[in-house]
Amino acid sequence: MITILTEERYATILKILDEKKVATVLDLTKLLNSSESTVRRDLTVLHNNGKLYKVYGGATSIDNNYSTREEDIVTKKDLHTEDKLAIARCAANLIERNDFVYIDAGTTTDLMIDLLTEVNANYVTNGINHASKLAARGFNTFILSGRIKSVTAAVIGTEAMDSLNRYNFTKGFFGVNGISTKSGFSTPDAAEGSIKAEALSRCKKAYVLSDTSKFNKISPITFANISCATIITNQLLDKKYRDYTTIIEVE
Repeated sequence: MITILTEERYATILKILDEKKVATVLDLTKLLNSSESTVRRDLTVLHNNGKLYKVYGGATSIDNNYSTREEDIVTKKDLHTEDKLAIARCAANLIERNDFVYIDAGTTTDLMIDLLTEVNANYVTNGINHASKLAARGFNTFILSGRIKSVTAAVIGTEAMDSLNRYNFTKGFFGVNGISTKSGFSTPDAAEGSIKAEALSRCKKAYVLSDTSKFNKISPITFANISCATIITNQLLDKKYRDYTTIIEVE
């Protein structure tokens, strides 16, 4: 009977991770009606068997580690909305008078624009929607020239790189598809990755905005080492990242 119950817990844990990609020990204890020690023991067994990736305070789906897929902006906009909103609010509050700011295309950075209050700053972006929203709100706005990538509505290509060459930013805010201690900050598209890399290198202070689903995940193109930017996230499950860069956690 104990073996059956154990196997059922294993199956339930893996099903939860398949759906949510990440889960905390606290979440699992409630869902399984089990003790923390039991859940931690289950996670250790499943981790050792290669079924999941155990992190501090919880676990992530093992198939969450590498992905070449990129969702369109409409799909991504509806994912982890509350977490993204909290992260965006924190990022918006970091902008100060006379800052020269780069805002990367992305759904969290898009939410950030809705929360901006500093009018005495300049804003540069490669996001078509971002530029429209910034201008509509009366902010001093510049957009890179170049080819538009339909999936993310981002301006990319040689012309965009040339546009970046004239700028030096006090602060930059970037979206990301994967964060890993091994592969740094990554994205599925090489052209968009090049723009991210160049813009980030021109920032005095760079911030990567990411909910927890992006951690321990790798996309094909690395655009920066993890030490190159401060990460703003909602809940850091894997504490090892604190050894590699500055982390800002929001409620």
